[in-house]
Amino acid sequence: MNRVFRSHIIDITGIILIAILVYLISFSSGLGVSFDIPPSLLNLNVIFISILIEALPFVLIGVLIAGFIQIFITEDHIKRWIPKNRTAAVVMSCVAGALFPACECGIVPIIRRLMSKGVPVYAAIGFMLTGPLINPIVIASTYMAFGNDFEIAGLRMGLGFLIAIIVAFSVSIFFKSGQLKKTLHLPHSSENNRSFLDRIWSMLTHSIDEFFDMAKYLIIGALLASIVQVYMPAKTFLQNADNPVVSLLIMMGFAYILSLCSEADAFIGASFSSIFPKSSVLGFLIFGPMIDFKNTIMMLSVFRMKFVLGVLALTASVVFFTLLLVQNFI
Repeated sequence: MNRVFRSHIIDITGIILIAILVYLISFSSGLGVSFDIPPSLLNLNVIFISILIEALPFVLIGVLIAGFIQIFITEDHIKRWIPKNRTAAVVMSCVAGALFPACECGIVPIIRRLMSKGVPVYAAIGFMLTGPLINPIVIASTYMAFGNDFEIAGLRMGLGFLIAIIVAFSVSIFFKSGQLKKTLHLPHSSENNRSFLDRIWSMLTHSIDEFFDMAKYLIIGALLASIVQVYMPAKTFLQNADNPVVSLLIMMGFAYILSLCSEADAFIGASFSSIFPKSSVLGFLIFGPMIDFKNTIMMLSVFRMKFVLGVLALTASVVFFTLLLVQNFI
């Protein structure tokens, strides 16, 4: 308990120090303090804050759901809900993710809790890939971003679902269970017999633990993504927009580095539609919500590095080759 308390004190202190630094950079002129701050650093600060403001609400939702799973969902529930057949489990997990309004920022703590309860790793990955990509909120925002045209939204939903199933099946072949870095504490049956209010309090306690565990990696990921966005030579990439292969790689790279929230990335993707071909824009819309820079940092805090890099490589490869194959038909 003392170790957990000390860890939280360190996390809180670090967050406060970062907040003070960001405040000083943002409002130094109003405080009467004169700093010679380069414009690129001010731009980095704006992007960093924007990513955090965009991501934190979804992380909070994610950790609350993770806390609910920890306290109220038992291993027996999981065994009844998850089919034993691998094919059925993959399809069911992808369908569940498609119906679940989660952001890629908040999905990591959720799948960690699900896996700790006994959900197979391939089913968890299927849920992780579809949850931020084709849930109802994302599809509605995509529909509106592209001028109330359902074509891009439909392609994003259909191709994204197909890609998620392929990646989940691939994970079931190449990776076995036990990919979590550490075993999480699970409630004993006696804890499940407590009063409803006590269990709610335990849920909130677990959610707070989960938040401080995830927030530091979110901050690191957001900072790194901001640095790359500010100092990356974007003009060089845009010169190759006419090449379908190179433009697809560029847009997938943009999606990974920009680390946009899946509920808002369609409006950014729509702005590229006049520059890049449709398949490249779909690469941006499909790959980013599945795995991005800050999401990778958060996954590395939960899963083994070999597994995270493997999922990243599998997802990128399947998205790339699927869109190359269908680019002449869309």
